[in-house]
Amino acid sequence: MTHPLSRIDAVGALTAALAPHGLDLIGTAAVPDYDADVPDHAALARLVPGARSVIVVGNGGGAFWGAFQAACARNPGRREVAHPLDAFTREVVDAAVARVGIAGVVLYPFDFPAVPVSFVRLGECAGLGRRSLLGVLLHPVYGPWIALRAAVAVPDAVAAPRPADGFDPCPGCVERACIAACPAHAVSKVGWDVPRCAAFRARDDDPCAACCHARVECVIGRAHRYPPDALAYHQGRARPLLVAHAR
Repeated sequence: MTHPLSRIDAVGALTAALAPHGLDLIGTAAVPDYDADVPDHAALARLVPGARSVIVVGNGGGAFWGAFQAACARNPGRREVAHPLDAFTREVVDAAVARVGIAGVVLYPFDFPAVPVSFVRLGECAGLGRRSLLGVLLHPVYGPWIALRAAVAVPDAVAAPRPADGFDPCPGCVERACIAACPAHAVSKVGWDVPRCAAFRARDDDPCAACCHARVECVIGRAHRYPPDALAYHQGRARPLLVAHAR
């Protein structure tokens, strides 16, 4: 007879299963903590009744992109689907969750708005990052070079290390390189001006097609910047959403 993983080893087992794929950022959040700061329609108590905790899955640095590129090299047809990186993410995470026997519901950011989970808020609740002037989470080691790829809502209380507890770098940053680097002047000491950024990127000669200049110049985690092809991929995927916002 097989038994579900205990709440003690579920996080460790999933961490080990995902690490070879570059998904090396694992945190946990309590459902009530997350639900307390999101609108009712995004509350996990409504979306996943019975869930007590969420295992948050992400990557720090470019290892996950490297795993994706290696998978595409083995099977070039992967690149032909509409959203190849999202498809790869679902394949890897679903397989890992099934393999280690976690009884939970897997959630993905790219299923928004059908599943309106705030992954930024989940990351904060899991102690994986703090919101920055750039609008993205900052990690103490990786800086802005993290992405939250999935979350597994489980019925047990689970725990993981919380590297970003007590971390809030933007207020004390002296260099503020991100502000100077933004060609749209959409980053300031009060944060990211989304409409201004969107209007700038709607130009035919989008100056930010290759990368977000402000993100690249963040003083934290510079050694972990994504490679150029990853930067261009993500910018290309984000542009239609921003352009739609500007119209």
